[in-house]
Amino acid sequence: MKHATRVALAGRSYEVVIGRDVIDEAGARLAPMLARPFVALVMDETVQGLHGPRLTRALNAAGIAAKPIVIPPGEGAKSFAGLEALCDELLALDLERGDLAVAFGGGVVGDLAGFAAAIYKRGVDFVQIPTTLLAQVDSSVGGKTAIDTPRGKNLIGAFHQPRLVLADLALLDTLPDREMRCGFAEVLKYGLLGDAAFFAWLESHGPRVLARDADALVHAVGQSVDMKARIVAEDEREGGARALLNLGHTFAHALEVESGFGDHLKHGEAVALGCALAFRFSVRLGLCPAADSDRADRLIAASGLPTRLADLEGGPFSADALVERMAQDKKAKAGRLTFILARAIGEAFVAGDVDPDAVHRFLIDEGATQ
Repeated sequence: MKHATRVALAGRSYEVVIGRDVIDEAGARLAPMLARPFVALVMDETVQGLHGPRLTRALNAAGIAAKPIVIPPGEGAKSFAGLEALCDELLALDLERGDLAVAFGGGVVGDLAGFAAAIYKRGVDFVQIPTTLLAQVDSSVGGKTAIDTPRGKNLIGAFHQPRLVLADLALLDTLPDREMRCGFAEVLKYGLLGDAAFFAWLESHGPRVLARDADALVHAVGQSVDMKARIVAEDEREGGARALLNLGHTFAHALEVESGFGDHLKHGEAVALGCALAFRFSVRLGLCPAADSDRADRLIAASGLPTRLADLEGGPFSADALVERMAQDKKAKAGRLTFILARAIGEAFVAGDVDPDAVHRFLIDEGATQ
């Protein structure tokens, strides 16, 4: 069973193919895109060991030479140093502007390889082959590429759309349970921000998704990608509706930076907590029924994801520090904070003039220190 979604952008549309074993088609799908039968294959050490030989065989079967570039695993690779090292490797391979880079990995590999492709020789094409649930439903689609800095997450980057996304659900068979939960955080985010019926489906079928049931995964990934594709087609560069995809992320990114991008808080876990906080903050502001916030909390918690600051290691967190991080967020304007808030499950909206003091008081009540 497969699902295909088209990201409709003028002159730069591309397909997202979802299903089991679709990387075996990679050679046949990439060959028509190539000026010469050569790709740079960017992956981390973990993916190389688990899946590198299979993808290489698929490319070789179509007569494509795949030159591997292996990066360290983890968020730390998304840095200026990591970007410099990757660009140097691409130069050493003599990658030409008509060539193709393949990002084969999770969100870190996709973000880093995509940004490198955006700036290498003023831009080369790239393909996303995401290996985590989180990357399949979110970061591989839509063309956002970036690196982190000590001042914040994804602050240095570019919009650079891929030529193709191959989301192979079979790759999730080897994914640790914690990473599946992290990906599920982004799946449930789509229901919370714009599809109440999908959220209700996840309340019933979430355990099947987390258990890697094939039909449930196709539906969950397909629904998520369909929604993202529609939003990206409407607003490629986040001037309006695309900002809704950041539900939970203002809280999440601040927590990730304060945690030092360590392994004790992964992006999906931060997003799950951020969504819970965004709904409770919406209730606090009188925007959203408490019953909807409670439903969000229940599904997040039932999925093994955090809903409270006290659930995280590395605390307690300082409200002053978190608000300061939020002020450096890409969406902040003129000293006011931008949040994605909710009127109900499935009804998120952009709040572009949030008082930092109100956020500070809320965080204190949520268990942050001064």
